[in-house]
Amino acid sequence: MLQRYFHTFIFLATSLFLLVSCKGDFISKKDELVAAFESSPTNLDPRLATDANSGRIIGLIFSSLLRFDEKLNLVSDLSEKWENPNPVTYIFHIKKAVKFHNGRELTAEDVKYTFESILNPSFLSPHRKSYEKVKAIIAIDKYTVKFLLSEPYAPFLINMTMGIVPKDDAEKAKRDFTIRPIGTGPFVFERWIADERIELKRNADYFEGKAKLSKLIFKIISDDTIRLLGLKTGEIDFIQNAIPPDLISSLSKDKNITILTGDGVNYSYLGFNLTDPVLKDKRVRKAIAYAIDRNSIITNLLAGIAEPAAGVLPKSNWAYEEDVTKYEYNPDKARRLLDEAGFADPDGDGHKERFRLVYKTTNNDLRKMIGEVLQKNLKEVGIGLDIRTYEWGTFYNDIKTGNFQLYSLSWIGIVDPDIYYSIFHSDMMPPNGNNRNRYKNTEIDRLVAEGQRVLSYKDRKKIYSKVQKIAAEELPYISLWHQKNVAAMRKDVKGFVLFPDGDFSSFKNIYKE
Repeated sequence: MLQRYFHTFIFLATSLFLLVSCKGDFISKKDELVAAFESSPTNLDPRLATDANSGRIIGLIFSSLLRFDEKLNLVSDLSEKWENPNPVTYIFHIKKAVKFHNGRELTAEDVKYTFESILNPSFLSPHRKSYEKVKAIIAIDKYTVKFLLSEPYAPFLINMTMGIVPKDDAEKAKRDFTIRPIGTGPFVFERWIADERIELKRNADYFEGKAKLSKLIFKIISDDTIRLLGLKTGEIDFIQNAIPPDLISSLSKDKNITILTGDGVNYSYLGFNLTDPVLKDKRVRKAIAYAIDRNSIITNLLAGIAEPAAGVLPKSNWAYEEDVTKYEYNPDKARRLLDEAGFADPDGDGHKERFRLVYKTTNNDLRKMIGEVLQKNLKEVGIGLDIRTYEWGTFYNDIKTGNFQLYSLSWIGIVDPDIYYSIFHSDMMPPNGNNRNRYKNTEIDRLVAEGQRVLSYKDRKKIYSKVQKIAAEELPYISLWHQKNVAAMRKDVKGFVLFPDGDFSSFKNIYKE
């Protein structure tokens, strides 16, 4: 497998050399930025989208009551100020003269409608459970909105980073709003050519002042080679994280390209279908965890730009718990656990196949190579692994609908331990939330619910320490790594700030020299 990766690297490097010796057919314009994604966003309605690429474009089209800054602090966005007179009441004072992209002024009624639509069960928002503690939303006047909660809810303010939609247009468009969004953000949606590109234009009436670039173009380029060739020739201006890690070093030597790296709050994991008769056995999940050589993957495939993960939260998170069960590479221990689970070694040498599993991933080259390493690791302990690759939309739909045994994905932008409620509470199975593995544990349910009610950081940390210890023992996920953020851009691109959560907020300040 590593030999194949070496050959792939040589092919990419040679292709880059050959192409850059020729003049490109297309160079992006000075007042435009062309960015490349490896997979297409799923939809552009903030109330419905959950994937990272959708979220990044949504953040440019929409504004929210609050937003995160580059240090992940909550700051005002649409709100002039907010008050919290008691633990169950929040009052937001909205900035005046903020206009939607259709020219209509944003009011408290739009804020009220946005969150009430999410709470409407028939709307089927995957974010609904995050707002279920909201008892009432009152538009006090045109620019003031009050939220009344049924009980104290610690993550409430974080959930106020939801993009606000225009009531009349969203009601009229219904599900078409996902492909024709209207917001108040620095860029206006212009067009979406499926699986090819999304184009945004500058919002001349943006309430914080118009962006420096007149247009953003997001190209969907699944092939790593083509994506990087575009960057080398100037057809592409910007790529974030969709870069084969082993090519970062060579890109950094190109005098026309700038590379930025920074700590991220992203988490890669191996997911199980816990309703599967084989995978519902905790001993099998532990065996798989011990069979995976994370350090080899990080060194050989990720170029060292990641840290092995022991759980969902990165070490920088205030609720991180160090004292949890960790699964270092130990194939002998993996074999013993499989024996204990009733999957005896057929020939006694530990390598003959005990059973087979199906692993689903995207058709991204790096993802496929990671799958091949997992296949090799599991084969060493007697588990056969069939790798099946799909384009992003098909893959993601299979995961949401439970049509899988094993898969790998990442959570992007983890800022609060309340993520444990979304991914592990039994009420959060799709379509209600993101418990894609169909995990059920009454103690986890109790703890993550308590973690929402308790407001002090000290008490919440105690609760989430218990959650992390249980999760490490139960293994609803296998933690793989926390990956750093890497952005590559043409040398003339200035003003970009790399956010820990990968957000594109600084795009409104980008310009070209």
